[in-house]
Amino acid sequence: MDGVKKRTRRSLQMRLSMWLALAVLLSAVAAGIFSFSAAFDEANDVQDGQLEEIASLLTADNLDVMETGSRRYVPTREPEAKVVVQRLGDAGGAALLHLPAHLADGIQTRVLDGREWRIVVRTLAADSRVAIAQQTSDRDEIAINSAIATLVPFAVLAPLLVCVVFLLVRRMFRPLVKLAAELDARSDHDLSRITGADDMRLPAEIMPFLVANNRLFSRVLDAMAMQRRFVADAAHELRSPLTVLTLQAERLSLSDMSAEARERFIALRAGLARARALIEQLLTLARMQDETVAQVQSVSIGRVLRLVLEELMPLAESRQLDIGMVEELDAQVPAGETDLTILLKNLVDNAIRYTPHGGRIDISMTRDAEFLHVHIDDTGPGIAPDERERVFDRFYRVLGTGQTGSGLGLAIVQTIATRIGARVQLGDARWPDHHSGLRVTVSFSNRSLARPSVSNPAGVGAD
Repeated sequence: MDGVKKRTRRSLQMRLSMWLALAVLLSAVAAGIFSFSAAFDEANDVQDGQLEEIASLLTADNLDVMETGSRRYVPTREPEAKVVVQRLGDAGGAALLHLPAHLADGIQTRVLDGREWRIVVRTLAADSRVAIAQQTSDRDEIAINSAIATLVPFAVLAPLLVCVVFLLVRRMFRPLVKLAAELDARSDHDLSRITGADDMRLPAEIMPFLVANNRLFSRVLDAMAMQRRFVADAAHELRSPLTVLTLQAERLSLSDMSAEARERFIALRAGLARARALIEQLLTLARMQDETVAQVQSVSIGRVLRLVLEELMPLAESRQLDIGMVEELDAQVPAGETDLTILLKNLVDNAIRYTPHGGRIDISMTRDAEFLHVHIDDTGPGIAPDERERVFDRFYRVLGTGQTGSGLGLAIVQTIATRIGARVQLGDARWPDHHSGLRVTVSFSNRSLARPSVSNPAGVGAD
């Protein structure tokens, strides 16, 4: 609940909607009060006019009749609305009201016997004055009912206007929501220009922000390009001297040397091999990052997996690993063969290097409603859950594995996966008789696959 309140306070759309709705409601209340007051006063003025009209109809000839009639007549629906016609100065027992004889001509309000009356006094002759009176309680009730009737449009229209305000504000912010969704759907390496900035429906106040973001993206792209060029150039420059050193080391290996010198030479050759592997990884990473869009090709994932296994089989046999494909669902993946080969080779190579001697590696493929999954299960030490996101960072290596490496393999895998629209996930291996191991899953969307086929070839593996 606190998170919802916080988002509401920070949401410009919600704040604008709330303030506009509050303004509409306050305006409706103010207009209602004014309308009620005006209608109330107008209703009373109308009733005052009716009393004055009755007074104007009185003459010396009909006064007795009107006075006698007002004593007898009582309205059946609203008795309090009775109009009393009474001669002033009449102190007889038949008088309905005890009116003082000195009342001035005109309309006035008087309290008689604890009740408030509205009275019109008129002089008909020198010795004849008359009062026409009506209780104010009923007059006020009529006026209030009339005034309340004027509030009905405000009561109906105010909620409707609030709904209209929310809908209009939401419609106005829809281009912003669409732009945010487009930016959120971008890959991690997509720093291209925000094309939504050309949408004329966007508020003019947002345009400087979008222009500034496009300029920032451009500067970041330039900086990243310079970094990649530097890495690639440095790797290229280092490759030549390392190649020379490696050749010299190979020639040196043919020379006679002492056991101690031979031991140091072996360490030197291993260091040169690690340096060459690091340079090759750097060049591969730079090339993958420069090609931000995958090649539009279609390649058989089953065939690529078999080629990778054939290439890495000597390394697996040297470590006495049981490696092979247990199930294969072949499909055409929209990716370059080189990209897919590098991705799968890095994953299988990692599994081989981190699986202890005599271990097992299984490669399988499964399909569900949305994805085709390639699973690589090994019996190695696995990766702790809190490190499974970090291992995709460049040069990050899990400590305590006893293996050497550059820390670039999974970074290259993630870069290629992003380019070809695949997803890489790490989890626990599913072995019935082992409690450790890593499962790497590469998922390809079914929408991107072409001409899938099911086959059950003999497993490619080494026992």
